[in-house]
Amino acid sequence: DRLIERGVGAAIITLGEKGVLYRKDGTSLQVPARAPGPVVDTTGAGDAFNGGLAVALAQGAAIEQALRFGAAVAGLSVTRHGAASSMPTRAEVDRFLREQ
Repeated sequence: DRLIERGVGAAIITLGEKGVLYRKDGTSLQVPARAPGPVVDTTGAGDAFNGGLAVALAQGAAIEQALRFGAAVAGLSVTRHGAASSMPTRAEVDRFLREQ
């Protein structure tokens, strides 16, 4: 709310294992974090989320769909070691989203 009071149109706050919170115009949406297996390394998870969110938005996805896509990218990434090496392929993300 403080960010919005300062003039940003919307706020997206990543919450680690609790997912992501989106706030705009007095409405909140929380998307849960999900991983398809045990969490082994969270290095790069935020970058994975941001990249996934940006891809989905660039492709015209609505914000809720984009948040879920970003969360899926991050969820897959934490099941692997490393940062860049943990980034999933588009096919992996699409398959993970279909299985949810």
